[in-house]
Amino acid sequence: MAGQSWKIYWNEYGKDVYSYGTELVFLAKDDISFKNQLMPPGTVIKRWYSKTNYQMARIEPALPMIDGEGRYHIRLDASAEPSDGLLLRLVFYDRYDTEAESQIIRGGEGEFQCPLKTFSYEVQLINGGAKEFHFHSIVMAEITDGE
Repeated sequence: MAGQSWKIYWNEYGKDVYSYGTELVFLAKDDISFKNQLMPPGTVIKRWYSKTNYQMARIEPALPMIDGEGRYHIRLDASAEPSDGLLLRLVFYDRYDTEAESQIIRGGEGEFQCPLKTFSYEVQLINGGAKEFHFHSIVMAEITDGE
């Protein structure tokens, strides 16, 4: 039985994007050009959320709701120089918005399972040494027993 799959895009320009010295060009829905020659490694470039306060932030959740019992595969679809210059960090929060756990995904893809006490989570795109890249999407898929 195949699990669900979701594709996450970089939809908004100004919200939760590292913009200091950044040249950001939206070429298409699935092709964003990002350049920043002075951004230090370890900087969070962009964040996506599973839960937001629309009244305060004016953005909608971009991530699907997932449960703590499932396993998931996540893949970053981006071209960067160097090729391992981008990382993904998953941060899981409990019902009081306290960080419960986090996980770094290196090499562009990996598997994860959120803790049982997870109430919401976010995905962070982190600079691992890239000065410029083209972002296409992040693909998340549920892993079922047959896969």
